[in-house]
Amino acid sequence: MKYTELKDKSVAELSALLKEKKVLLFTLKQKLKTMQLSNPNEIGAVKKEIAQINTAISAIK
Repeated sequence: MKYTELKDKSVAELSALLKEKKVLLFTLKQKLKTMQLSNPNEIGAVKKEIAQINTAISAIK
């Protein structure tokens, strides 16, 4: 997801998306610990998306 897609959304939409991504990150970390995660690079990608969402939220406020 690119920042240009995020800057057009409202704070409520971004907050909902942030919560969804944090739950996904938690799930991926659990899968990593139980050796069920096939691609550990997914964790880094989700962390990057969370950072982009946080940046978009702070730019709006």
